[in-house]
Amino acid sequence: MIVGTVVGQVWATRKDDTLEGLRFLVVRPFTTDGDGGAETIVAVDLLGAGIGERVLVVGGRAARHLIGRGQDIGFQSAIAAIIDGMELENGRRVGPTADLDT
Repeated sequence: MIVGTVVGQVWATRKDDTLEGLRFLVVRPFTTDGDGGAETIVAVDLLGAGIGERVLVVGGRAARHLIGRGQDIGFQSAIAAIIDGMELENGRRVGPTADLDT
């Protein structure tokens, strides 16, 4: 699992049949030092997350389970939650979007 921030959307008119009707979002992994250079991933979104929101992304079997189309789907990452907030070990609070961090 990773925590990340939604930074974009992906549209594809031609794709594997198992992916029809799914929404794809680009997610940048969250880093505690604020480094924006982390590699992005694409995750299926069934929850309606928006750009700028922090999300919890799962992979592999957990993602395929969430997507709900069996084990033969051609995708292995999905958004499992839209995060309301987090607290880090140093007491820093992380909000649902970067502008709400304290």
